[in-house]
Amino acid sequence: MRKELIAICCALGLVACDKHDPILPGTRSAIFNTLSLDVKNQTISDIPESAHIVDNTNCPYTQDSKNIIWDGERRIFSGFPTNNTVKNDMHPVCSGGFIYAGLTTGELVKVNPKNRQIAWIADIYRPSNLTGGASMVDIIVPPVPFKGAVYAGGLGDAFCKVSASNGNKVWCTEISVAYPFVIAGNYAFVVATDNNLYAIKTSDGTIMWRTEVSKQAAPIYDSGVITVGREKINATDGKIIL
Repeated sequence: MRKELIAICCALGLVACDKHDPILPGTRSAIFNTLSLDVKNQTISDIPESAHIVDNTNCPYTQDSKNIIWDGERRIFSGFPTNNTVKNDMHPVCSGGFIYAGLTTGELVKVNPKNRQIAWIADIYRPSNLTGGASMVDIIVPPVPFKGAVYAGGLGDAFCKVSASNGNKVWCTEISVAYPFVIAGNYAFVVATDNNLYAIKTSDGTIMWRTEVSKQAAPIYDSGVITVGREKINATDGKIIL
């Protein structure tokens, strides 16, 4: 299991566990600056009419449960397979000639499909989860490329905004995500596994408000109203619309 491998590596001093991933290449750094969520309970004034739509219809690539990305029968990326995963129908997302894909090992990867080169790999999980926290760090929700950044969330207590150019962290919040989220104007509306809908400011990761929902589902945004399952929530303040 991945976390067992990491624990062994740390114990033997073979890798610097806070900077390097023992499975995939690249330098690693801690993504969290705080230990708890800071919800501002503030209203949103600049509410947009519609959400950003990710058109992935012309993205021909597929991804299997072993973290392999395919172009037909041509393998263009091979990740590390894990047995402890959540069943889901994973699909890479295409943007700007590149592929963005979330892995069951908790990373977001950017790949050039033409030459099969890895542009970067970003960790989307709280590091402590690998050594005794969450049993799974899968990214089962499609990432959302938008205005020079990529938004991604996984089951390892992380929803993050990373730079599309180099994969560096812009910010991360300590929530786990199992359903697709929406980006609307300057905000991300995310239903987390703690049964809360979060309104997150995309510029700096500020949590404007959160509202408990009765059921986890992908949020739908329309003209300042967010629908989660059968509930409708006012995007301005997070109040349930009766």
